Amino acid sequence: MDRIRRRAGTLLGIALVLGLAWTIEVTTSMPSWFDPAEACALRFGGADSANVEVHTGWFPPQASCDFGSGNVQDFISPTKSTVLSVVGVLILIVVIAGLILTARRLTGEPGVQKTADDIDLGKRRMSQLTFGALDMAVVVAVLTAANAFAIVLGGPPGGIMFAAAAMVGLSALSVVLDRHMGPLPSTALDSRRRGTVAGLSVFGVIFAATAAAGQLPFFRLWSVPLAAITYAVVSAVRWSRLPHNKRDHQTSPHSVG
Repeated sequence: MDRIRRRAGTLLGIALVLGLAWTIEVTTSMPSWFDPAEACALRFGGADSANVEVHTGWFPPQASCDFGSGNVQDFISPTKSTVLSVVGVLILIVVIAGLILTARRLTGEPGVQKTADDIDLGKRRMSQLTFGALDMAVVVAVLTAANAFAIVLGGPPGGIMFAAAAMVGLSALSVVLDRHMGPLPSTALDSRRRGTVAGLSVFGVIFAATAAAGQLPFFRLWSVPLAAITYAVVSAVRWSRLPHNKRDHQTSPHSVG
């Protein structure tokens, strides 16, 4: 159980990816969103699509084509609908479990404290504010492109799953960056907390700015520099909370004596 708890973030990430794949599978199993009536007509013998009514639902996943006069055909078979429903419930359970275990890791044991001995904190801080922000920008650029595919292929549920996966991914990246470039002295728990806050802050700012610009649900390329700036600002605030003598601690020969 302890091993599973330590891998809670990985478990959650895998579950969210599977959830996104599930939404894409459901969407592609339904009539084409571009012209669902035509998709029904082509599926069932080239019937006239003029008066076709298409009914869809996400849970349980279902889609039917009503050609009138009581002629209703299942676009998604009952068997496939049942299988997708069961798989969807299982994925949801794993996602919830992953969220709970991940949240518990933010209140767990601090672990061994890493000190600032033999480390130039000035260079470490500059690395996080520059290279850390650049890493964040690169990842957000990839997410910006993936965002459109997730929504188009996965529909609204796909967009929700993508948003959750993006928050988890940005937080995980921020935790890794904090461990390698973050303020010292620090523990693993400190890095997890700071990284989670930084990742959620970056996503929150991008989401809010996109909403304010009236461009939701699709992120724009200007979110890339916005993410880098947000990460740098959040990181700088964290560094500013260190005592002055620790922030300016240097380990180079010129700082001795």
